[in-house]
Amino acid sequence: MNFNLSDEHLMIQQAARDFAQAELLPGVIERDNAQKFPHEQVKKMGELGFLGMMVDPKYGGAGMDSISYVLAIEEIAKVDASAAVVMSVNNSLVCAGLEKYCNEEQKMKYLFPLASGEVIGAFALSEPEAGSDATSQRTTAVDMGDHYILNGTKNWITNGGNATYYIVIAQTDPEKKHKGINAFIVEKGWEGFEIGPKEDKLGIRGSDTHSLLFTDVKVPKENRIGEDGFGFNFAMGVLNGGRIGIASQALGIASGAYELALKYAKERKAFGTEIINHQAIAFKLADMATQIMAARMLCYKAAVEKDEGKDISEIGAMAKLYASQVAMDTSIEAVQIHGGYGYVKEYHVERMMRDAKITQIYEGTSEIQRIVISRSISKK
Repeated sequence: MNFNLSDEHLMIQQAARDFAQAELLPGVIERDNAQKFPHEQVKKMGELGFLGMMVDPKYGGAGMDSISYVLAIEEIAKVDASAAVVMSVNNSLVCAGLEKYCNEEQKMKYLFPLASGEVIGAFALSEPEAGSDATSQRTTAVDMGDHYILNGTKNWITNGGNATYYIVIAQTDPEKKHKGINAFIVEKGWEGFEIGPKEDKLGIRGSDTHSLLFTDVKVPKENRIGEDGFGFNFAMGVLNGGRIGIASQALGIASGAYELALKYAKERKAFGTEIINHQAIAFKLADMATQIMAARMLCYKAAVEKDEGKDISEIGAMAKLYASQVAMDTSIEAVQIHGGYGYVKEYHVERMMRDAKITQIYEGTSEIQRIVISRSISKK
């Protein structure tokens, strides 16, 4: 494997880094405190092509590869994990699924504005009683001939309040269990579609997370994705790719926390010298750097195999499992290295520690990733 990034990759990485420093860093603490969605910043991300990075240009995307995507998300997440998850959901869970599985009419109507950054999307799978167990859908979509009637509740939906289009997973035929599940494109503003209150979260507080409520929502049959009963396979296929996005977000959180800790350790003095010269601190930084590099290689490998058309269920799960643990461990150690300063908002690392935790939970908990990995290796 060639571990050298191309000139194009380096340009994309630098563009994302410059954007994060110039547009996201100013006000990131204030947005976290106020739970304020980064409207202007997300709009600019769309203008730069960061919201449809891997989508074919004929559908409004940037036509880049998955390594470019990993590089960009890492740089965004180093500064603002909330902006990174908006980017991840729109790219991995919404645009990727629409491009791969939708028909041409659906792509032109919905994928184009999403990939070009005109609007953002959301992916609605989780329910109050169906999180990790995605087969237990209580939301129903009754086939009425030329349309479906959608009823139910979705929760923990990222971009829930700011999205324009929603991919909603619902049960059409309970007797068929997961083979009776369908995926639908639902538009904000349809009669009977209500957005619930915003969740008050521990971390990624700049992103909006809502419940969605559907009461007799009329969904045209042409808004079903794929053949009847394809919804569960659609969701699992999308989530496999989505794990690369969350792994990259976790990688960015870890990288950002590490860079701040390294900078602080080179400046802060104790007992007559910079604290990086004390073995207790130096060894922490050595472990952090090693773990981040290992997580980065897993993300890169998953991205390469995705572009090669390989089954990435195992490597994607490995990348997310490991990178999310590294994000948690590294951010905790970054706070420790900062000492008392690490516990206050001004130094950023306490926010990174709070942001890191969710990467072990959403788009499949760490426990689910271990199930995916163990089942894969048992078949070999």
